[in-house]
Amino acid sequence: MKPQIITFDNIGSSALGYISVAEEQKNVPFDIKRVYWTYYTPQDVIRGGHAHKKLQQVIFAVSGTITFNTEDKEGKKETFILDHPTKGLYLPKLIWRDIKFSHNAVLLCLASELYEESDYFRDFAEFKNY
Repeated sequence: MKPQIITFDNIGSSALGYISVAEEQKNVPFDIKRVYWTYYTPQDVIRGGHAHKKLQQVIFAVSGTITFNTEDKEGKKETFILDHPTKGLYLPKLIWRDIKFSHNAVLLCLASELYEESDYFRDFAEFKNY
């Protein structure tokens, strides 16, 4: 699979508020083993700068706007903008990413694996030569 936006349903109304639901093997294409969130990331900081050997993710901007610049091993580059809580970015394994946050953006990640440092490529050349 390739990186892609998955749109999640929003249930509710403007009078009462909304809920969106992520379910493994339904609208999330893997079993969820870890959930994490990042917040208070300064606007002038670029995060990411890595890829994963086996980890898959679906990532949301539950608040603010988060921009992902991705590149696969063949050099295909794409930009994805998460600017609504119903938009999730599916990132399969072996996708390099750089991430830019708007002021007060909150990122929520659903991950297919537990944290394992050996799963990371932190050097772009090593990633491309894998």
